[in-house]
Amino acid sequence: MSRELLPTASPARTRAAVWRILRPHRRPALAGLGLLVVATSAGLLIQPLLGRVVDLVAAREPAAALVTPAALLVLAGLAQGALTAWGLTLVARLGESALADLRERFVERVLSLPLERAERAGSGDLTSRVTGDVARVAEAVRSALPALARSLLSIVLTLVALALLDWRFLVAALLAVPVQAHTARWYVRNAVPIYAAQRVATGEQQQQLLDTIAGASTVRAFRAEAAHLERVAGRSRAAVELTMRGVGLMLRFYSRLHVAEYVGLAAVLAAGVLLVRDGSAGIGTATAAALYFHNLFGPINTALALLDEAQSASASLARIVGVADTVPPAPSASPAPPAPGPTVTGGVSVRGLAHAYEPGRPVLHGVDLDIRPGERVALVGASGAGKTTLAKLVAGVHEPTAGTVETPPGVALVTQEVHVFAGPLADDLRLARPAATDDDLRAALAPVDALDWVEALPDGLATVVGEGGHRLTGAQRQQLALARLVLADPAVAILDEATAEAGSAGARVLERAAERAVDGRAALIVAHRLTQAATADSVVVLEDGRVVERGPHADLRAAGGPYAAHWTAWSRHRPGTQPDA
Repeated sequence: MSRELLPTASPARTRAAVWRILRPHRRPALAGLGLLVVATSAGLLIQPLLGRVVDLVAAREPAAALVTPAALLVLAGLAQGALTAWGLTLVARLGESALADLRERFVERVLSLPLERAERAGSGDLTSRVTGDVARVAEAVRSALPALARSLLSIVLTLVALALLDWRFLVAALLAVPVQAHTARWYVRNAVPIYAAQRVATGEQQQQLLDTIAGASTVRAFRAEAAHLERVAGRSRAAVELTMRGVGLMLRFYSRLHVAEYVGLAAVLAAGVLLVRDGSAGIGTATAAALYFHNLFGPINTALALLDEAQSASASLARIVGVADTVPPAPSASPAPPAPGPTVTGGVSVRGLAHAYEPGRPVLHGVDLDIRPGERVALVGASGAGKTTLAKLVAGVHEPTAGTVETPPGVALVTQEVHVFAGPLADDLRLARPAATDDDLRAALAPVDALDWVEALPDGLATVVGEGGHRLTGAQRQQLALARLVLADPAVAILDEATAEAGSAGARVLERAAERAVDGRAALIVAHRLTQAATADSVVVLEDGRVVERGPHADLRAAGGPYAAHWTAWSRHRPGTQPDA
């Protein structure tokens, strides 16, 4: 299956998504902005007050004359600090609220992605978005957003203050703008593609690492360690090279900003000399103007330097929005979620079912299948025959390429890959029915032979399982999955080799548990062991994606066809079974 990365949003779509998230938070945004405006304005009183001190000293005024401007300087500093802290708190709260909304939307869309779409993208792409991209955007929201808001306000209000001192000071300061604007445009033009490529390269690197680690035993078996290490190294080199290109770009960016600072400060000082010489301004005013421009160094450099973080964060944000802003798939008739309550009567009807994961390479061809209410049908075939694909299509995990699947409301799929969530075992079971009581949980555990060992755990149903908790065996995990099935009480149950993880010792225990869990339901069982087929009401045999036989176990054995061959080959390795009809 070829890789097809998850979508990345365009800049326009990213802006639209961010606006939708921020719109409900307009009031705290305006309040925070207003407080920062007042705080910045209070801070801008410092330079004129210092200029006043310079004038008083130049005029040889007594020391008592300095008390008032000194007291005002202290008050201005205190007011600026308090109001800035309050305003930044509101801005940070706004950012965290918006980020939480984005995270929730992202997780919601990820969970609704069709499984085949997620598989085509690969776990590395999704993992890098969930971890690296979300972390990068979160860091930008916590640090860059408040700093950028404060810096932009300082720049605008400082330029206004320069104009109030004398418009010629403002003109002199603006001589630095062309250099800064050219630097910013140059940086954005070059940074956007670099950071976008870097995020993609990081996702590919993670995918290669995951593939290599997950298949480590196979890699070692075929002595392919060197080839896989080279692939990992190649992906890593690509990511590092892009990172270093970004670092070099940032260094050139800062060097150009220093040129702009020199041009602007030299122009303001020259203007001050000329204005003081012809009597248009005093020394204190010229001093205030020079201090204003010098104080612009920090906000301007901060705002422009944040372009680096902004470009990196915007690339990550586009990758998050690309998933979070996707339209969820329309619900189809077949994959209705399982609902608690009495079992809904109904069977399964499959007509002309065909499916291909890649165009031109079908894995199922014209499959017809009927399962009556309460009937258990076993699906048998060699590896690669299409059993799991058919099971997932009936469960609604995939949309078929052609044909129809009709099921009643309530379909549940249990596979051999069972995940146990970290937390109390009771919470793990309640995923199937959140309102279930402890008695309901015990009633679901009993028929799958799990109640005894659950009650023997250190804290019973309250025992913490999963990551960092009590370790469960493969058979115990499968029993929990079957207990969830009983709790969900679906009309249709699909077991895809749900007893394969037990090993020979626990196989019969799990098979009995599975029989009880599907009792009274229409059930499709992908049979890992043919004992499951022997106890089923009907057996369907798949070969190369086609149904080649169907009927009761005894009839198919007597017919001497493909199923009889499967049974004979399997029975030779199973003590206590009869290979002949």
